[in-house]
Amino acid sequence: MTTSRETRDYQAADAAHHIHAFVDQKALNDEGPRVMVRGERLHLWDNDGRRYLDGMSGLWCTNLGYGRQDLNAAASRQLEQLPYYNMFFHTTHPQVIELSELLFSLLPGHYSHAIYTNSGSEANEVLIRTVRRYWQVLGKPEKKIMIGRWNGYHGSTLAATALGGMKFMHEMGGMLPDIEHIDEPYFFAHGGELTPAEFGLRAARQLEAKILELGADRVAGFIAEPFQGAGGMIFPPESYWPEIQRICRQYDVLLCADEVIGGFGRTGEWFAHEHFGFEPDTLSIAKGLTSGYIPMGGLILSKRMAEVLVEQGGVFAHGLTYSGHPVAAAVAIANLKALRDEGVVTRVKDDIGPYLQQCLREVFGNHPLVGDIQGAGMVAALQLAEDKATRKRFANENDIAWRCRTIGFEEGVIIRSTLGRMIMAPALIASREEIDELVGKTLKALDRTAQEYGRL
Repeated sequence: MTTSRETRDYQAADAAHHIHAFVDQKALNDEGPRVMVRGERLHLWDNDGRRYLDGMSGLWCTNLGYGRQDLNAAASRQLEQLPYYNMFFHTTHPQVIELSELLFSLLPGHYSHAIYTNSGSEANEVLIRTVRRYWQVLGKPEKKIMIGRWNGYHGSTLAATALGGMKFMHEMGGMLPDIEHIDEPYFFAHGGELTPAEFGLRAARQLEAKILELGADRVAGFIAEPFQGAGGMIFPPESYWPEIQRICRQYDVLLCADEVIGGFGRTGEWFAHEHFGFEPDTLSIAKGLTSGYIPMGGLILSKRMAEVLVEQGGVFAHGLTYSGHPVAAAVAIANLKALRDEGVVTRVKDDIGPYLQQCLREVFGNHPLVGDIQGAGMVAALQLAEDKATRKRFANENDIAWRCRTIGFEEGVIIRSTLGRMIMAPALIASREEIDELVGKTLKALDRTAQEYGRL
């Protein structure tokens, strides 16, 4: 499939006008980016007619896949009726009201209010101000410090970068005061001689030590992804989250879950914190809220927080031009209804999710490049390792993983490499045949990589 413009023409214009995300732009200009022109279910086509199975749901967002006419129709109808209005000037509109009614019917009952944004990064920007405002209203303005995790990811705006623990992003001007970090719960890399349960407790108790070091009267909140996304799809041991919750409750620190990747069915539960069995005070959401069809995010607040802000807080000086955008809200409503009414989330938990996890373990359990397999539902990571028994990682693991990712594109599958792990998160509507294609093409990529590095 081609369009009226040649690929090299698109690439030249792209190089002339764009700075892409997380890439050496000069090198990309020399190589030329792929120009994607069409999507259907789990497949994408580029401008030269090459077909790819998208094993990453775009960026963990196209939960319903590509080409959903119900989502397209919802946007079209809303554009004709009310293409835009805001939530300033004492106004609202039906779409955002109906979205919230639907959203809170799907959330656990201890949540009540939302502040809508355009993205996950913005949701985490709003989080910092909202958490600090909450403590101000309660007469504790000194509670300002947010604690995150090294190798966590919460977005690429300044405050979101600071919350995250990507040191190379901090070095590029992405750090702010009153933000601290503890280690990630990465058992394969840091577990040593401990059992997973022992390691999970040790990792969680770093939070307690950090709170005591800083002073509980100064710590406002702890933010983390239920499982790490951009940091390598790292799932913590089962002992981790219950201990984190105990610590936050004991020291009166808000527990803030970044559900931007884990939300809306990815693990087989509506939200990933439900899979891990803990109860956050806030949820940052985006991506799967609209299946990526239109930008939208938000910050979800517990009743505890909302009551303080509404009943005691007076004016909260915040606001975004596109907060609760009517077209975005209309698409989100259609998306959530499809996830609910078509039984998509239930199927992830009971059928297609277990099938993906079983296939990965059967196919890659003894692969010469793979040391561990993690995941649940429709999200997984293949940990590359030189020696599985001793959990010894390759010294050049990033190079190996990047090469595997590149070969994956050649084989027609899009998977991601992050810190020595191959990660995947296919659309929740995948068929078994599409899962077989994902696993089969990933195997070809890993086998070719193993051959190049003398491991097969």
